Amino acid sequence: MTGVRAATVLGLMQVVVAAALWGTVGIGTKLLYSMAQTNALSVGFFRLVLSVPALALANVAALRARAWHVQRRDLPLMALIGAMMALYQLCYMSAVRYAGVTVAVLVTLCVAPVIVAMASALWLREPLTWRLGLAMVAALVGTALLIGLQPGEEADANVALGAVLALGSAAAYAVVTLVSRVLAPRYHPLQPLSIGFAVGAGALLVVGGIAGNLVLEYALPAWGVLVWLGLVPTALAYVLFLEGLKHTPATVASIAALAEPLTATLLAAVLFDEQLGPQGVIGALLLLSAIILLSLEQAGMQDERGAIEPSQRKTLS
Repeated sequence: MTGVRAATVLGLMQVVVAAALWGTVGIGTKLLYSMAQTNALSVGFFRLVLSVPALALANVAALRARAWHVQRRDLPLMALIGAMMALYQLCYMSAVRYAGVTVAVLVTLCVAPVIVAMASALWLREPLTWRLGLAMVAALVGTALLIGLQPGEEADANVALGAVLALGSAAAYAVVTLVSRVLAPRYHPLQPLSIGFAVGAGALLVVGGIAGNLVLEYALPAWGVLVWLGLVPTALAYVLFLEGLKHTPATVASIAALAEPLTATLLAAVLFDEQLGPQGVIGALLLLSAIILLSLEQAGMQDERGAIEPSQRKTLS
């Protein structure tokens, strides 16, 4: 395996591992709701604010004097990551309240890669090949089957509002993916994460203060879950995700991140005895097929670049 291909595979695996860690958020949140009287805004706030010190310390340890060397032009982009993370959590958790988990997860995770693919083609000029298209179809259909959306249900005003909120969370997630892709070549991933998540935590603190429903008191076991949510599926997962983006196009990263519902479903089956039916098994296999297609696509893209670059160097020399 060449160095370029090894970096490509490693980048894709980092994105997949990050998505698997994100898959533990729902399990942790479900446990937290059983331990304490809290709400989505409070959980989202602590998830971000507890990750900031860990990210800042890791940033200084890794980069030392260069830790906070950021170009002024990029500060708005880093702040945008934080604002979109705050918006993503608010919209998604509100969508769950109005439309239920099925509609919220399906709309958010299935619409986000479509938005990223369209924006990447227009903005980042990333190609849409047949393998990417097939992987996207497999991922979207697999997610729908895995979540188990049941047709024929009558929609009401609350479900419609929830779907709109889920579209908002999908758009926010897509912006995070695209902006992170732009910043990845210029910075260590800890730099935009530290600044962006601090902005996101501040935004949720302001919203919670205005709304007056920020829950600050928890028992020790609940604090343990909050610390897990802040350090592992947030700080660590997003470091892996942004590191993986250095070698992974935004479209590929967004589709690979659909490993999140697969992880959540498997954990729910083990911890809460929520068994997968035949439809769910097919959905899981489709998701795994999408990730394999993405890996093949990445390897093919790097092979093409490796064949072109020597001739380009000869011409320029």
